[in-house]
Amino acid sequence: MFHGIVPPYLLEQLERTAADPNVRARIRQSLRHDAVLRTRPAAGREPAAAAGGRKRAVYDAENGTDLPGTLARSEGDEPVRDEVVNQAYDGTGATWDMYQQCFGRDSIDGAGLVLSSTVHFDRGYANAFWDGARMVFGDGDGEIFGHFTAAIDVTGHELTHGVTQYTANLVYEGQSGALNESLSDVFGSLAKQHALGQSAAEADWLIGAGLFLPGVQGVALRSMKEPGTAYDDPRLGKDPQPADMSGYVDTDDDNGGVHINSGIPNRAFYLVATELGGNAYDDAGRIWYTTLTSGNLPQSADFKTFATATQTAARTLFGEDAPQLAAVTNAWQTVGVLDSDSELLTAAQSGLQPSAPPSQPPPEREGSAG
Repeated sequence: MFHGIVPPYLLEQLERTAADPNVRARIRQSLRHDAVLRTRPAAGREPAAAAGGRKRAVYDAENGTDLPGTLARSEGDEPVRDEVVNQAYDGTGATWDMYQQCFGRDSIDGAGLVLSSTVHFDRGYANAFWDGARMVFGDGDGEIFGHFTAAIDVTGHELTHGVTQYTANLVYEGQSGALNESLSDVFGSLAKQHALGQSAAEADWLIGAGLFLPGVQGVALRSMKEPGTAYDDPRLGKDPQPADMSGYVDTDDDNGGVHINSGIPNRAFYLVATELGGNAYDDAGRIWYTTLTSGNLPQSADFKTFATATQTAARTLFGEDAPQLAAVTNAWQTVGVLDSDSELLTAAQSGLQPSAPPSQPPPEREGSAG
């Protein structure tokens, strides 16, 4: 189970356009690693903490590829000299804090799973990924990307792939795969906002801000506020994400456009959060979290199924006449997923009622890893 923060199409573009042959070689090696990792079965899970609670373990691959590597820092240890180790420790901690303090969730599986991460994976590796059991961070190629531990939202994004794995287990292809990616962006952004004490109005709504090195014409990998505007660089190309269904990309690449089309549900969440105001991890976050962990969301859910499920969650949490429900409906209509007030009736008839999430991940389905 491989979920990388950098889309394959962006790395492929860099391999074609980077002027420096050393950079091209590092990008090519990153693509090869990603291709191999996609074919591997999910890694074995880390043990749950005996008494639950926040438990972190950061390993150092020492520029090799054997996982997990050498233990570099454990829960409660003082900071070490390697700032990358400390960033991984802090980022996984910030993500755990957000899930526990905002949603009462004990780690990504809800049962005290140790948050394991590995830094310094390979040399010049231009990605970070979730492999089914741990976070793995590259140091970047040195010209386009810096250290991937530098962005809390990247860590939150990848760990949320684990939350999805243990709850809805959305198939990683087409619209369900784009929802999988979007949910990781949503809760990755919420982890950053929670750590920084930012309201929805104060947040930048960028995913991966700070990853690009000086000279790159871009601010982040993705913008939830304005999909399609995160970068426009001669080497990277232009951010291809659509902001609504009129620009939906029908493609066989990238598991059916999972990274490209995730901009549509991303913007829907941004619209809900900013319409409601306050902290995005409060009402808007509760609606999305309830939808994800209901135990009733189909693994192959498309955008419309998910949209109506968020309406059901909003109605259940806040009531039929609540502004939260109106904000959810308005957002999905704005991005073109719901097209009329009749969709509200569909939500009521869907039967998607929140319930307790499963304590163990559902079995893997073909096509769910990528």
